[in-house]
Order: sequence, then structure tokens, then C-alpha cells
Amino acid sequence: MSRVQRERYRFARWDTALIAIALVVVNTGLCWSMSIWKEQVPFSAYVPVAVLAGLFLTPQVLLVVDICILVAGAYTISDKGPSAALFGAYGVLVLVMVIMFWVATSRARLGVQGNLGESMLVDLRDRLRTQGELPELPPGWGAELSVLSAYGDSFSGDFLVTSKFGDVLEVVLVDVSGKGIAAGTRSLLLSGAFGGLLGSMPYDRFLPAANSYLLRQAWDEGFATAAHAMINLTTGEFSLGSAGHPPGVRFSAGSGRWEVLEGDEGPVLGVTEGLAFPRIHGQLGRGDALLLYTDGVIEVRNRDLRDGIDRMLGTAERMIGKGFEGMAAKMCAAARAGETDDRAAVLVWRS
Repeated sequence: MSRVQRERYRFARWDTALIAIALVVVNTGLCWSMSIWKEQVPFSAYVPVAVLAGLFLTPQVLLVVDICILVAGAYTISDKGPSAALFGAYGVLVLVMVIMFWVATSRARLGVQGNLGESMLVDLRDRLRTQGELPELPPGWGAELSVLSAYGDSFSGDFLVTSKFGDVLEVVLVDVSGKGIAAGTRSLLLSGAFGGLLGSMPYDRFLPAANSYLLRQAWDEGFATAAHAMINLTTGEFSLGSAGHPPGVRFSAGSGRWEVLEGDEGPVLGVTEGLAFPRIHGQLGRGDALLLYTDGVIEVRNRDLRDGIDRMLGTAERMIGKGFEGMAAKMCAAARAGETDDRAAVLVWRS
């Protein structure tokens, strides 16, 4: 854990204590107000205090604050005079407390107690994004990444891992099974593992090694698709391998057209051991580009993937006159699947 993260968690713990004290003070103030202005301040004012306590406090601290609220509520009933309406409101208050205590306990089991949970999720999201940042490329080269998660979630099952060593750039675009936080946690684990593999072995051994790693995890839904590209930034030569992933696309400045890089593809990662992962070889000249994308960009319900690829290429044809910058983001935004699926695209071009 970095120093910044340690400081963040330390302040978060102090925040929990300060929030608990503030809620007890507010609760005491409400109790006093109800004893002074019996008709003006409703008994239901205790409910927001109980909700806030459940959202921000750990179960142990929450229990103490809830007891304070219950004692204050009982005193208010005694002070105002028992009635069916007050007993009903007290019952609602107890029900809200039970629900919020269950929420806090569920968080505690996951190790994301109180507002520390939000801090941890933010750290996980930021770490996943950092690992997918594209490296600085030499003059004459450009690259762009766009990742859009389903329904605007903070986590996506699509992610990118990159490695640049000398004049060799390696990128792997991965699509993990599932969506949302469940897929996001697997994405975080895989991005770290794939980042360790990428660049540490010959490029043609990366996909077999990634497949072996996924098989060892033995997840119930542990499969993933991936497209892995190696590009020599001096000569423009590239090698592209696929593991159950949609085919890559190359733009040729000579013909002015996009072409699908057809070829044999390897199996989906995490399903079977020992199968080969064939690769396609080519070269990027001046003005050429290589596009990798996930199935969310082209997939349409009840339609063949080829139709989705043709639609994507049609969109790319209309955009090419304005240059490559911004194209990946526009392709993801124009996907027919919309927000119902994760979408990712990475574009590398030579100018």
C-alpha cells in the first residue's frame, strides 16, 4: 500500500469517529428539540440519522449510535406521552436500523467497512485505469484508448494492458466474462497478472501463458477473450494473436480502406490447455493504423457479428477524413449495443 493510500485510510478512520460523534450530537439535539417544540419537530426526524449512521459507520460503532438513537426515541415517547402513532413511528425507526445494520454487516464481511469501502473501490478503479494507460510513443506514432462500461458503471470487464521496451510496443485488449463490479474485480486481478507476463517473455508465448494462468484460477466464470499485438516502432512490423476475440482491423493508406485481418484464431482463454494460438503478421506503413476492439463495439442482438463489423467499418470510413484522433471514442459511443454492454477500442497509427 502506498503512502498516499495509507494516509487516505488513516483519515477515513478519523472520519468515521467524527461522523459518529456528529450523529450523536445531532441525535441529542433532536431529542432536546422534540421536548421543547413537541408539535413542530416530528418523531420521524430520527430516521435520517439512523440511515446516515448505517451508511458511514462500521457495525461496532453503528451499534453504539443506534442505542443512543433508541434511548432518545424512548425518552421522546415518554416526554410527549405514549400514543399509537408514536409507537408506530418507533417501530419504523427500529426497522430502518435493522436494515442499515444488515448493510453495514455485509460491508464488513467484504472488508469495506463504512466509508472505507468507497475509498477502496475508488482505489481499485483508479489502479485498473492506470494499468491501461498507453505509454508515450516516439515521433511518427500515435495511439488512443476508449473504454465505456455497461450502464455507466465504474468498473468494466474490458481492459487494456501495455508494455513498451525499446522500440517494441505490446498491447493486449481483454474482455472478461460478466459485467459490472464482478467483472471489474476479475479485470483488476487479470490486468496485474497479464501486466507481469507482458514484455517478460517472447511475444508469441504470451497468450499460452495467459491461458495457463486463467486455468489455474479455476473460476466458475473465469474465461476471457483477448487480442494481443506486438508492434515494432522502427520498422512498423506487427504480429497479432487472438484468443476467441473479434478480428483486428488494419487501415491501409495506400488503398484508403479498412480491411479485416482474417486468420485462424486461438481458443478462449481459461477453457482448454495445450491448444495453439496462431498469429497474423504484417507491417504498418506511413498513414496506416491497427484497430483492436471488444465484442461490445460490434455485437447486436439477433444479428451476425459480421454485420456488426461491417457497421463499425462503415463508421470508421466516414471518420477517416478527420484523422485518427478521437476515432476510438467515437466508435465505442456509436456501438449499437449502447450502454447494455462494455465497449473498448484501442487504435495505434503511424503518421
